[in-house]
Amino acid sequence: MISLTSPVRTWAHHWPAGAKLAALAAATFILFMIHDLTLLVAAAVLTAGLYALPGLVFFRSGLGRLRVLWPFLAILAIWHGATGTWAEGTEIILRLLTTVGLANLVTMTTSLSEMIAIIQWLATPLRRVGLNTRAMELAIALVIRILPSLVDNGQRLSDAWRARSRRRPGWRVVVPFTLLAIDDADHLAEALRARGGILETKRN
Repeated sequence: MISLTSPVRTWAHHWPAGAKLAALAAATFILFMIHDLTLLVAAAVLTAGLYALPGLVFFRSGLGRLRVLWPFLAILAIWHGATGTWAEGTEIILRLLTTVGLANLVTMTTSLSEMIAIIQWLATPLRRVGLNTRAMELAIALVIRILPSLVDNGQRLSDAWRARSRRRPGWRVVVPFTLLAIDDADHLAEALRARGGILETKRN
């Protein structure tokens, strides 16, 4: 599996994970309160600037991971174009790009172990009332860890189809993609069972 962590070490890697997540939450809240297109464009440009600061390798890697958004952006553009609400659509698209871009920056500059530590800390109140939070913590960590692998599998399947046919892959790669995802999940389940599963041991 491929980690979301950046291939380039940046200044943001040294920031506490909690501070980065708190800043992300605050920025997301502010973005959803803004309805001025000029300010939203400025926020998107600023986000792109943050990607560019660590250099070209980081910039390309970061923006490459945002390519998964294009189907959603295309649907939004088509819908708002058909309904004649371009201003509304542009606002939603800019907000989506900026918020996901900022979230991607956080995951690229935060190790998986730091993410898990934050999740465990946030789940402390649930453990105090007797709930087993290990499954939830592990599930969130696995989503963060596995998503890039799924995206990479989809890209490889699309590339393989294009190498053999002039037609666009479209729905034709859905079945092999699903089978690959199930196979990965099966291997992951076996690895978890080999390490004792997700049951929490009682502490004295």
